Amino acid sequence: MDGRNRSDIQLGAEVAIVLKQDQRTGTLTEGYVKKILTSSKFHPHGIKVRLDTGEVGRVKEIFVAG
Repeated sequence: MDGRNRSDIQLGAEVAIVLKQDQRTGTLTEGYVKKILTSSKFHPHGIKVRLDTGEVGRVKEIFVAG
């Protein structure tokens, strides 16, 4: 799952996001979703979330447990 659909993301899910300052390089930051910030159902660049570390970015990958 690529993180463009809000319905695919749940609180506490492990995800990889790209931070604003890393958009040019595409460097991913992994963490757990604390809050979903994008209100629309779909966003072409990824749903914006806040991780439990406080970092904010757009979801590029969702890790499936199990």
